[in-house]
Amino acid sequence: MLHNRVRWLSRGEVLKRFAACLGEVKTFMSSKGLTFPELEQPEWLEKLHFMVDMTANLNTLNTTLQGRGGTALHMLEEVLAFERKLTVLARDLQRGTLSHFPSLREFKQGHKLINSEYLQSAITTMQASFGKRFREFREEKNTLSFPVTPLNIDPSLLNVTAFAGVSQPDLELELADIADKDMWVSKFKRLTEDLEDVARQKATLAQNHKWSDIENLPRPDKLVFETWNAIPDTYMNMKTYAFGVLSIFGSTYVCEQLFSTMNYIKNKHRSRLTDESLQSCVKMRVTSYSPDLQTLCAEVQEQKSH
Repeated sequence: MLHNRVRWLSRGEVLKRFAACLGEVKTFMSSKGLTFPELEQPEWLEKLHFMVDMTANLNTLNTTLQGRGGTALHMLEEVLAFERKLTVLARDLQRGTLSHFPSLREFKQGHKLINSEYLQSAITTMQASFGKRFREFREEKNTLSFPVTPLNIDPSLLNVTAFAGVSQPDLELELADIADKDMWVSKFKRLTEDLEDVARQKATLAQNHKWSDIENLPRPDKLVFETWNAIPDTYMNMKTYAFGVLSIFGSTYVCEQLFSTMNYIKNKHRSRLTDESLQSCVKMRVTSYSPDLQTLCAEVQEQKSH
């Protein structure tokens, strides 16, 4: 299948290295008798260096959206933050400082002027595209925030019609009832603290490029699920609504990871692989369950010799 072809090379990194080695590329092309007029055109090269910087920003966004346990709210917050960053980038181009465009800034040093108006329009177009694509999600930010901060949201702003079995009047009464129950309110405060701690650790590990350690951090969605599982069923409308929001997929990362896992399992060195064994191998690879091997071994009765 085409979808399970894993391309490990980042296009953004390839583009960055191409721009960095542009002189060597020209020399190599010349030695082969090949000519590409674009490589000598300042207008084309300006767009190339601009694309290098913008692709790097998009790659950073893409990295923050990857990984297990990300909720739809987390994804939306990252996209909204990127939209604000686009405004900063456009302002940087307008001023001509190019603080956030290292590749383009280096290009400008050798060519003095750049067509900042055209590049600004490209960022504006991208910003408009983001706004259009995520418009519906932006309108439902209160709904997506409910599982984490249910007591800070006006229930009249929630989209109840999207989830079957939830009564708007009963939901409002349950929110009013739980608001002064310190035992349950403290759980949501603790949840916020735990999510902040995980986000802080993740940022530190990412800064130090310790990607494998990030996988060992508690998953945000699991922390939210555990909190709501502890809430009694007397608040069933709240729980149904929260679980409904949590069931929304934040991204297709897990699905794409599954295809990558299948590629790893279905390699040429396997002599035998049935559908049943493939399914078992995939389950073992993608599950987050960790069995207590010591307890399991202790429960097994040792076989006595006869």
